[in-house]
Amino acid sequence: MSDAAVTRCDVVIVGGGPVGLLLAVLLAQRGLEPVVLEQRTRIATRPKAVGVHAPGWRVLGAAGVANALAAEAVAITGGEVECDGRVLGRMRFPGDAAVRSVPQHRVEAALEARLAELRPGALRRGVEAVGIEPASGARAARAGVWARLADGSVVEADHAVLADGVRSRLRAELGIAWRLRRGSARYAMADVTGPEAGGATAGTAADARLCFERGGVVEALPIPGGLRWVVHLGRAGRRRPGPSGTSASEWPDAPAFAALVADRVGVRLPGALEPSGFVARQRLAARFAIGRIALAGDAAHEISPIGGQGMSLGFRDAEELAEVLAALSPSGGAAGARVDAPFAGYERSRRRAASRAIRRAAFNMAMGGPAGGIRLALRNLAVRLLALPPARTALARVFTMRGL
Repeated sequence: MSDAAVTRCDVVIVGGGPVGLLLAVLLAQRGLEPVVLEQRTRIATRPKAVGVHAPGWRVLGAAGVANALAAEAVAITGGEVECDGRVLGRMRFPGDAAVRSVPQHRVEAALEARLAELRPGALRRGVEAVGIEPASGARAARAGVWARLADGSVVEADHAVLADGVRSRLRAELGIAWRLRRGSARYAMADVTGPEAGGATAGTAADARLCFERGGVVEALPIPGGLRWVVHLGRAGRRRPGPSGTSASEWPDAPAFAALVADRVGVRLPGALEPSGFVARQRLAARFAIGRIALAGDAAHEISPIGGQGMSLGFRDAEELAEVLAALSPSGGAAGARVDAPFAGYERSRRRAASRAIRRAAFNMAMGGPAGGIRLALRNLAVRLLALPPARTALARVFTMRGL
């Protein structure tokens, strides 16, 4: 292979989603040269995560994009939990604990623009990495890992990070197990925008609404210019419930989604709907690093996507990885000392954080499942008790992902 087919950099990042882009920005700010390989040719704009929790928002601030995104976001500063039209409890997210509601594609666009300012050309779209492995032979003298691309070229780097999502093929090729954890359920969601939607406008604050109903939770989450409605459909692998106790085998279409919301909480959704269904699962990689290759974001852990927990957790991964990689650079003074297991500390720290996030998300999903009779009464009592001090403070920390 000729040198013309080889690119050299400090860190090669596979995956140009929000976590990969954020890591590249943080590395570029520290004077390192990252290369981001992204198979998609453009940013996907379909609705995905909208909530950036306080720990993730702080990292976006360090990357220099939070101020610009703040004008597009709604600050969720609290929420109320209700059942059968009665409020069971309220939470407040004071000060910097607010959850910022901003579409994921806007976060990606801001990070892409920031990376272009710092390292023009660092993001390579339409590029597929088909293999990644430790460098050997002559390459080992000048790089720690090398990534093979679909066009036959190679990217050589001191270190590599896989941030290519829950379906990471490279993670599987490295022999890293992908283990299912407790907590899974089916949901449908739809965004309702416009003056009749009843939501907040960008740059303002609003409260979330969680309705723990007999048929399953219905959430109304503020988004810029409207509300995102999320409906629990039952456990993964089971037929979804329909309105008034009926059942259906497919994901709900627009009329069925609107009927579910009306049946459970009495709200008639205005305007046209484009609902989408998803299965929320919890999975954890058996390892977060092998040699000079680390995993980050959804490639390392899959968390319930409701509220953007996984994205915020991935932002914290990027923050810690950037610190480790900067210390491992020649100017950081630690390259020789930790060459055998450079990511050992990162792996311990982020596995603990991901495990805590999985337990929290599993609890949230269990609380929002269908309930009736004694179970419903006990759940409502638990919600009322959790809404009282001092439990209210602890519950707010769970919802805002403090400590992760």
